[in-house]
Amino acid sequence: MGGMDMEQEDEVFREALIGKKIPVLTLDNQWHRLFTQTGANEEIQRLEDALNEILKRQGKLNTELKSLSAFKKKLMQEIVSIMELPDSTAKEKKMSENKRMIEESNQKMEDYNDELMDIPRQIDEANFALMLASMRLCYSRIQQNVREIDEINQWVSDFKVQLKKKIIQKQQKEIWNDEMYNYMHSIFGPDVIDMFDMKYNPQNVLNKAKDLVSEKTPKQE
Repeated sequence: MGGMDMEQEDEVFREALIGKKIPVLTLDNQWHRLFTQTGANEEIQRLEDALNEILKRQGKLNTELKSLSAFKKKLMQEIVSIMELPDSTAKEKKMSENKRMIEESNQKMEDYNDELMDIPRQIDEANFALMLASMRLCYSRIQQNVREIDEINQWVSDFKVQLKKKIIQKQQKEIWNDEMYNYMHSIFGPDVIDMFDMKYNPQNVLNKAKDLVSEKTPKQE
């Protein structure tokens, strides 16, 4: 899939989504962890907000329906109570007012139910758009990370080569220091340390080897 433009990406991603059950992404904890905590992205944010607005509208409609249902029940109970009262202008007015409010409530409930029937389609479309954007972002970040991983691997490889060279240089210099120190020590003795302003007494490759030999050789009585 390397080198695809957005049109090609969308075509491949759309085909991949056929028949897949996609969770509502803004309600999915794993999606949030991957796509909202790894840096801001304007497209993702815009589509996320659009989906959340539809979900909020769905919640509001359901709440409104419950409130209207309770209100309508209360109005009908009032009508039952009013019917037991003696006939009067006030009674007729109250009955008429309650019936009018019941009709208004019925109309609102019908409108809300009609809108609710279309909400799942809106959620699916908004969720699908957010999934496509998430796939594009995921693909882009994976490609970028692959390039950076390759660069890091190359850096590590180059560093290992340089490290090996430096270790060899260090060992060679230690050997040279031992040889020069031993030569000077044989002529000047311990004073060579002060004479050459040496901060340490070299005990590197050659001296260590000599120490090991002397330890293994029995002292002559």
